[in-house]
Formats: sequence, C-alpha cells, structure tokens
Amino acid sequence: MELNASTIEAIVKKIVSEMDVPAAKADDLTIPVGISNRHIHLSREDLDTLFGAGYELTPIKDLSQPGQYACKEQLTIIGPSMRPIEGVRVLGPIRKESQVEISVTDSFVLKVKPPVRESGSLVGSAPITIIGPKGIVTLKQGCIIANRHIHMSDEEGKVFGLNDGDYVTVEIDGERRTTFYDVQVRVNKAFRLEMHIDTDDANAAGIGNGFKVKIVK
Repeated sequence: MELNASTIEAIVKKIVSEMDVPAAKADDLTIPVGISNRHIHLSREDLDTLFGAGYELTPIKDLSQPGQYACKEQLTIIGPSMRPIEGVRVLGPIRKESQVEISVTDSFVLKVKPPVRESGSLVGSAPITIIGPKGIVTLKQGCIIANRHIHMSDEEGKVFGLNDGDYVTVEIDGERRTTFYDVQVRVNKAFRLEMHIDTDDANAAGIGNGFKVKIVK
C-alpha cells in the first residue's frame, strides 16, 4: 500500500479514535480571569436622551463574551455626593434597561448604596444619574455592584459538572492568595470560559486579566 499523505492521515485518525483518552476533569482545569472596570449598559430610550435621537454606538473592541463590545462613547455618573466620576465606558449592544456597574470604592465616592447583583437584576437597586453630551438621565434603579461570576459554555458546564445558577468557591493562588466564595456560574451555549470580577476584587487578590484560577471542589 502506498503511504501517501492522505493514507497516513487516515491511519492516524483511526489510531487516535481507538485510544482510551480520559476526559478532562474539572480539577485539572483552570479558568482565565477578566476584570471589569466601571461601565454602563444603555437602553434605546436612554441612548437617545444622552446622545440624541437615533444615535448609534461606536464599537471599538470586542469583549471576551460573543456579541459584547466596548464602545467609544463615555459618560459621567453622579450620585448624592455630587462628586462626578467621568469617562465611564459604555458597553454594547443596547439593552432593554439601562444599568450602571460600579465597585464598592466607586460607591464611596458617589455616596450610593448599590446591592451586589447578577447583571440584569435591577429591581430595588440604587438610583444614579448619567450625564451625556445631549442630555441627562436619572435612573430610579439600575446601579449595582456585579456579583462574582463565571461564564462557561454548555460543553464546559458538563466538564465541570455545573449548571446555570450554581455557586462555587474559587481559589486564587497568587502572591496574595485569596478564596472567593459564592461565585455564580452562568452557563450558556454562547458563552466562553472566563471568570468576571471587578477592580476591587482584582486589586485585593493582586491579579490581572488572564490570571488563571481554579474551582475548589
């Protein structure tokens, strides 16, 4: 038999398919970290108020989760302290409701009391005012501190043995060893594996974007 390239490839595939290769185990896997700075999600109505009727966001960078992107647009937020925080990045695409995500440190500056919430869970959250180039929006609710969470695809969820809405403990084995409790798992076929924390958590653990962490079983 002539061993040309296609024949060799077929033989290799057959051998590999017959090998007893163990499936990946959750204990062997690490999860990359993505650090979220303060940012804003806008509804269509509020986008029109802040930038003018019919305005469209300007994407400048894709984010780790498919379909999400950072925009050129930046806004100012202000709370009861009347001390503004400027240059807050808008993230797209537009949403049904506007949402402002800040850190605990930011809340001290603004003098607001946002709850720790899953993104999109806004009922009873803190009020906040957003200032744009064309107008001002005062949200009666919508300001939160995002909870620590892990995005993973359906396949990754199966490997880890986790379902959407589960909570896990995560170990940060860096220079400032830290354990994060009650980290929410978010499983969706469109997600990519990544743990999201805010700047306060990242600074406390002494880690940056891309640092690898492990779920503690």
